[in-house]
Amino acid sequence: MSDVAAELARVQHAFAQPTLTLLHQRQAPVVMTLFREAFGRQNRPVETARLHTQVEEHLAAVRGAIGAELAAELLPVGSGRELCQRWMRGRWLVRALDERGREVYTLTSHAQQALELVTTLTRDRATLSEHRIATILSTTRRFNAEANPDRGARVSLLNEEIARLEAERDRLVDGGELGGADTDYMSEGFTELLSLVSALPSDFARVEERFATIRTEILAAFRAEERPAGEVIDAYLARADALMTATHEGRAFEGAFALLRDDQTVGQLREDLAALLEHPLSDGILGDAERAELRGTVRLVRDGLDRVLAQRSRVTATLKEYIVSHDAQRDRELEQTLRHLEAELTTWMAATGPRATHDVPLLPARVGVEHLRERFFDPADDVAPERLVAEDADTEPVTMSELVAQGGPRIGGLRARLDEALTSLDPADSLGEVFSRLEDDLRRPVEIFGLLHLAAERDWAVPEPVGLPDHETDAPGAVLPARPLERYATVRPDGSTRAFEVPRLDLPDPDLPAADQPASDQPETPHTHHAEEDRS
Repeated sequence: MSDVAAELARVQHAFAQPTLTLLHQRQAPVVMTLFREAFGRQNRPVETARLHTQVEEHLAAVRGAIGAELAAELLPVGSGRELCQRWMRGRWLVRALDERGREVYTLTSHAQQALELVTTLTRDRATLSEHRIATILSTTRRFNAEANPDRGARVSLLNEEIARLEAERDRLVDGGELGGADTDYMSEGFTELLSLVSALPSDFARVEERFATIRTEILAAFRAEERPAGEVIDAYLARADALMTATHEGRAFEGAFALLRDDQTVGQLREDLAALLEHPLSDGILGDAERAELRGTVRLVRDGLDRVLAQRSRVTATLKEYIVSHDAQRDRELEQTLRHLEAELTTWMAATGPRATHDVPLLPARVGVEHLRERFFDPADDVAPERLVAEDADTEPVTMSELVAQGGPRIGGLRARLDEALTSLDPADSLGEVFSRLEDDLRRPVEIFGLLHLAAERDWAVPEPVGLPDHETDAPGAVLPARPLERYATVRPDGSTRAFEVPRLDLPDPDLPAADQPASDQPETPHTHHAEEDRS
């Protein structure tokens, strides 16, 4: 294969990666904006339902800002849930459970790398500067001092660095001029520092995804049962060791983990960042978001380490669950079942002939149980409640008559009196006449509602007002005549009287059969109209 063909194959492989697939699509600017708004710079997990709602709200805001025609071309189509599922298939989102058991979305390393590239392109930076050249020189010098295989050369490099630092220290102690950094130098330094910090989340995400892939492969190997469990475990340990030592992401993780184990180094990092943020020129170079990103560098590293360690713990928990519970328990149950079958087979062969046969189902039949008790008898549930004791012993008990006076209508007594009124030799014509024949203890104001309830129960309706033809009642502005009213004279428990006007309700004729009674519509509960107070 020629050099051009080989280079083309490498470029095609790069374009097939999810990072460039995300940036190459037509809706890439909108999708990247949604990711930056929803997940922030720290790639914080977002609950699934919340992300669905946020995507729909952000798309609606963009659609209202750019117009319908441009939105149809630039915005992705679908609901928030459909778009998130589409992004998961594109390997830009991943769904998992957080420490509290909630289902959340997080960005994959490919999406974070795309965001990092976009963020780098949005920053203004010079192509060539003194700071960049100085950084290259110092990094190369330090790299050579740490990796040079010649002992003498490494010692010479260290001596030169010590001599340079001592000379600079003595110059400053003797009152030499303290050189300052200009705006361009500080701007270039902050840009490179932000670029390094913004690359950390994607690096940690790659390690986390590697462990998630290993966990999936381990579960598949356990379920397939093509290899012994010991070989699967040995393969996992070998891959985990290779991940931490043979890959760039693993070495970066080990270095960050070693950094955070050293409290002095972490404290020095915090002090250096605080000093840079307090520099007089930093206010004109850094925005609020960039200052917050630099200030949270240590927390960003620790959050990334926690996620990687949590994913590695899930792999370890998978192994432990298989070794401790699943494998041992299943083998023990299978061994007990085989022994029981062997004992039954021995018993059966002892009582049968050599040519006897018996049909045995391949799988045992399921036990049909309609219901299993979930709660059993508890003697504490049948204990009678304690008697109520009044706080004030001098309080007089409430009498039965006082309770009746404060209660609702006496439906039982009213129903008996209503039946007597319908079957008596002198039947009442209306419900109000029945009420007037009641004794005083059944003529309380509340008993009116009891009679109306019994009338509605028997489908006795208040008659419609008469006086206008049907075609005139439907005319606009027609005034309907008032319903006929009748007077209810009530007696309160204290002996005082009160009169009420209620729509008249005629009783059915007891001499006519039910089929000859006037038809009634759906019963309507009539309203009581208060009349003047009657003290006679």
